[in-house]
Amino acid sequence: MSFSDLGLLPELLRAVADKGYDSPSPIQIQAIPAVLGGRDVLAGAQTGTGKTAGFVLPILQRLSADQANGTLRAPRALVLTPTRELAAQVAQSARDYGKYMQLRTYQVFGGVSINPQISALRSGCDILVATPGRLLDLAQQRAADLSKVQVLVLDEADRMLDMGFINDIRKIIKLLPQKRQNLLFSATYSDDIRGLAERLLHDPLSIQVAPRNAPIELVEQRAYRVQKEQKRHLLVHLIQEGQWRQVLIFTRTKHGANRLTQQLEGAGIQAAAIHGNKSQAARVKALDMFKRGQVTALVATEVAARGLDIKELPQVVNYELPNVPEDYVHRIGRTGRAGAAGEAVSLVSSDEGGLLRDIERVLRRSIPVLPTPVFKIVESAPQSASNGNRGSGDRPQGDRAHGEARGNRPAQGQGRQGQNHGGRDSRRAPGGGGSGTRSFGQQQRGRFR
Repeated sequence: MSFSDLGLLPELLRAVADKGYDSPSPIQIQAIPAVLGGRDVLAGAQTGTGKTAGFVLPILQRLSADQANGTLRAPRALVLTPTRELAAQVAQSARDYGKYMQLRTYQVFGGVSINPQISALRSGCDILVATPGRLLDLAQQRAADLSKVQVLVLDEADRMLDMGFINDIRKIIKLLPQKRQNLLFSATYSDDIRGLAERLLHDPLSIQVAPRNAPIELVEQRAYRVQKEQKRHLLVHLIQEGQWRQVLIFTRTKHGANRLTQQLEGAGIQAAAIHGNKSQAARVKALDMFKRGQVTALVATEVAARGLDIKELPQVVNYELPNVPEDYVHRIGRTGRAGAAGEAVSLVSSDEGGLLRDIERVLRRSIPVLPTPVFKIVESAPQSASNGNRGSGDRPQGDRAHGEARGNRPAQGQGRQGQNHGGRDSRRAPGGGGSGTRSFGQQQRGRFR
């Protein structure tokens, strides 16, 4: 099947061809005709399968056929996303696919000044992509008029529920016209999602492209058992011995991401961190350097598990396993995209055995645990006091103290993800391991095999 078989306009077909796509993915084959026909849709599809185009293309076509009259430019399509990165990605996709149409797309999210967003919304747009918290802020200031919305999209809806956005979503829905088309897209199909769908959707078409919570089949998964304080040394070994040129590494906490980034830099590996406490400009810069190959390792918290679109990313590393097993699916979904093979490596300490079993139950398969290779304990050069890197070199007790202070208690508050406080990047999790100075290479292998 080709995109022309789906009934898309020539302008959209031309834009799709410009991006190098010649045939639609399974989610696009099912979703595009349904959205064009005006039906509500409940779609579950793995990340990296073309889900965004599955709703962006038909929305552009519908809005093109019903251009607003006069000077009113209130958005007629609203896409809600959990993170800034995903909002920016969806908005860019809408611009790319709609470049031959007279439609305007704008995105709003926290972490940046609200005043330029107010000015832009007053100028008008057809498609508005937003994170829930910032959109409510704009609505409360009467800067966002949602009374003309014809299509509502909840993208990565399961993530929004998990991050505590349900109340914000309910408030936003009250600001919308009762008569509208509703599209709910999600990479996982949880019971909570089904409950939300029952309340939001009307006679929806249910689309399930992949088995429930199944990861992309092209991703080769493996795990290594390793002591927590030795994880960074094994990671350095894997990057150097494997000659990895681009690896996305997930930690649980912002503090752990910063520390690991410093430790990798100390070992001679170019690294950058991306998490909710980073300004939007810093996050964009780090991601751009990673995509350009100027940075080998991008260290990220869960905030980056959704919305990062990196072509042909070869490796993903779970430096720390997620507390929510479904998040593992989203993490490894950053690789193995668009038909390319990928590799997902998990470093599992003794206290993470239960988390690994939870992940395997969700996957309904075992993750191969390979013999841990022998690796060197290489200490990074001491950092200056002004650098604040007290835990990265030869101060193992300091690292452990930081870990205990940051973990082993529930995260306080569930701030708006991608808003003023960057969202909830950590969950009731122990801090990322320390930086031990003793050599445990052979002893460690015997302990965990």
